[in-house]
Amino acid sequence: MKTINVTTKTKSYAIKIGTGALSQLGDLVKTVWQPGQVAVVTDTNVHPHYAQPVVTALKAAGFQVHVLTVPAGEQSKSWAQVERLIDQLSRAHFTRSDGVLALGGGVVGGLAGFVAATYMRGIGLIQVPTSLLAQVDSSVGGKTAIDLPTGKNLVGSFYQPDLVVIDPDTLKALPARMLAEGYGEIVKCAALVGGDFWSLLQPITDVTAILPAAPALIAASVAFKAQIVMADEHEQGQRQLLNFGHTIGHALELLARGRLMHGEAVAIGLVQVSRLFAMHGLAPAELAETIAARLSAVGLPTKLPAIASAEVVAAMHHDKKIHHDALTWVYLDAIGKPKLAPVPVAELPAWVAPLWQLPTEVAGPTDN
Repeated sequence: MKTINVTTKTKSYAIKIGTGALSQLGDLVKTVWQPGQVAVVTDTNVHPHYAQPVVTALKAAGFQVHVLTVPAGEQSKSWAQVERLIDQLSRAHFTRSDGVLALGGGVVGGLAGFVAATYMRGIGLIQVPTSLLAQVDSSVGGKTAIDLPTGKNLVGSFYQPDLVVIDPDTLKALPARMLAEGYGEIVKCAALVGGDFWSLLQPITDVTAILPAAPALIAASVAFKAQIVMADEHEQGQRQLLNFGHTIGHALELLARGRLMHGEAVAIGLVQVSRLFAMHGLAPAELAETIAARLSAVGLPTKLPAIASAEVVAAMHHDKKIHHDALTWVYLDAIGKPKLAPVPVAELPAWVAPLWQLPTEVAGPTDN
């Protein structure tokens, strides 16, 4: 089992990555928590696959387990679910000696993390991500959040877990679309790093190639993200690089109203921001097509959907990267050479307008 250690100003913890790690979960949890109450927060998609094995492993290790299940989907990142989960913790007499274990994808991780961060001003948290997207992205770094009608992740906190356990075997239960979605975030990380990491992507010529390559891709992504988080825990500088593709991606995801998954929206964002900066003479023209080739190989979308420029710009006004009336964009000079560029909010309509001179995509999110 591979271990990646994360040390921030607020906490040190281990990320354990290994095939079959879920079967060792009880012993792994005992390395960071004393036996007590554990709330396993999961969703209706993950519960049938992994809830019982997790409960069995935790009970064998001496923990008292409560399974709290939320509806699958982004809509569960809401105040209503936060209130319901916290009420259940309170009724079960959870104390600061007890903990929350997030078992699921990014929605579960963000929601459960926010609950752990706010109940009694903070109780123990362990992340056990079961989707590729959560394994390479949201489970690492301590971001917890819920959504508002005006945008994603607008209410939350930085709250580091006590442990992250990643078992690539859980990916076998995912449909192809969800594997591809997670791969979009891997392409993002690889494009930022370049070198050997970018080379790992070259054999991935279709979605079926992701699963056998997953352990190496996950380890490379997590190692990179851990390095960034340790250097900039609260996203004041270098950590902003992880938002590559997200300025456009988050806006499209919000406006698509469920038609686009997060990784699909980010895939479009990666290509379109590269095209945009090429149009402004700040990035090489061929870079966007290089990135698009890696994404389209697994069926990810790369074209803008048929959403008006004005709507996208309006959604960008809720972007958390706005500071001092400027929105910080991430772009690449070349693969492995990221840069930050602040653009005044007042100039956003004119700045993004060139993209809408290109053909848009009207069909489904996995068509190109």
